[in-house]
Amino acid sequence: MTNPFSRRAFLAGLGAGVGMPAFANAPATSLFPAPKPGDYAKRGLPSVAALVADAGLGGKIGFMVADARTGEVLEVHNPVLPLPPASVAKAITGAYALSTLGGTHRFQTRLVTTGPVLNGVIQGDLILVGGADPTLDTDALSQMAKELRAQGVTGISGKFHVNGAYLPYQRVIDPGQPDHLGYNPSISGLNLNFNRVHFEWKREGQSWAVAMDARSETLRPAVKVARMEVVDRKSPIFTYRDAAGVDSWTVAQAALGKGGSRWLPVRRPDIYTGEVFQVLARGQGVKLPRPLSQDGVAEGDVLVSHASAPVAEIVQGMLKYSTNLTAEVVGMAASVEAGGAPADLAGSADQMSDWAKDALGTRRLRFADHSGLSDQSIVTARDMVRALVTLSPEGELAPLLKNIPPRSELLPDGGTHVIRAKTGTLNFVSALAGYVTVPNGRELAFAIFTADMERRGAIQKAFRERPEGAKGWSRRSRRLQHDLIARWTVLFGT
Repeated sequence: MTNPFSRRAFLAGLGAGVGMPAFANAPATSLFPAPKPGDYAKRGLPSVAALVADAGLGGKIGFMVADARTGEVLEVHNPVLPLPPASVAKAITGAYALSTLGGTHRFQTRLVTTGPVLNGVIQGDLILVGGADPTLDTDALSQMAKELRAQGVTGISGKFHVNGAYLPYQRVIDPGQPDHLGYNPSISGLNLNFNRVHFEWKREGQSWAVAMDARSETLRPAVKVARMEVVDRKSPIFTYRDAAGVDSWTVAQAALGKGGSRWLPVRRPDIYTGEVFQVLARGQGVKLPRPLSQDGVAEGDVLVSHASAPVAEIVQGMLKYSTNLTAEVVGMAASVEAGGAPADLAGSADQMSDWAKDALGTRRLRFADHSGLSDQSIVTARDMVRALVTLSPEGELAPLLKNIPPRSELLPDGGTHVIRAKTGTLNFVSALAGYVTVPNGRELAFAIFTADMERRGAIQKAFRERPEGAKGWSRRSRRLQHDLIARWTVLFGT
């Protein structure tokens, strides 16, 4: 068994020979070549085995680091071991979207009419058509309502439809997650507020006032497509059922306290978006009937159109905040643009896997989704590094990756290296992959995957939001990741 290394001894070794007084009558020229400062650090570096043992993770670990420009492999540990990438998958999704859609592409959300406007009334139907914008929010819908009124519209003679058929509907990203998790929403071609509804509660005497709304910074339109009931119980905290198209939630009274709020997932994003637009339009003096879901291609004349930010900006936000809805929608939109017409999320993930093999030279990579939320996706460290080398530090993706501050006790100042990478975390799964610029200017591409699938598999579904031991495990994995990067900084950066 390898003994864990001594961090104190290593830090002391880094300082050897620095700031020491000169010996009396010392020769003007050393009898031996003077060691370079970096050599002291290299001699004192803990081994990979010692770093892994010190982390105490159990499970499996795989990593690779290579020269990002030449592809020269510098250090590996289980590089062909397939492990879940968690949200590191979003880096591949970002590259897929940039390559397929283009960085300047903008998603369009449109108001389409089936007849002309006469005396303020649309002679026919009004259709709110989603164009796969993952960032559409209440404020954007409010602006569309204002523009509709500016066109002179006050009502319609026909029906109000909502159309999210641009993408195949997906009820959840990962069916293995608890119902109430806001990062596991539904997906369609028409999405709003990352397909989450805001649940707020406040104690009033012996009961609670509850509200469900689609809030933004300035607006709080109430919704009917989701409702909440406070129930006298201790657990489970939430229950969910589909009540004839309405998201019907209950919450345990014992968990509420005096007040609070959280975001819950929406299971009918098209109706949710239409309901919010109906409220906002009424505020502008435009009367609309209740929204009805529409399939197929929407036919008619475009009256109002809202454009999203460019895809490059959306991808950068996705990588920074790790939003699952954005990853799934952008990935599926890329598959549609590529001509694949995927039947579901799994089919779109298969298309992205095939693209990665052809465009990035990967071999054993296979995705179950675009966000990494499912632990059924697998990636090897070798494939991830190969993809990063192919994409290049000067490519479109690298500048969009998040700058991550170095955090390692192995370097006294925390490190002078620059990390641009994507993190990934699931319960007992942690990953980090990207680029690191070391002190001599060399660019390295790296991927580090850690997972204890046995512990993860033992978690009951009801406890998967915050299982016991997962937080500490993730913290130790992150420390290992940064210690490995610090090791590479010393070995290959001086």
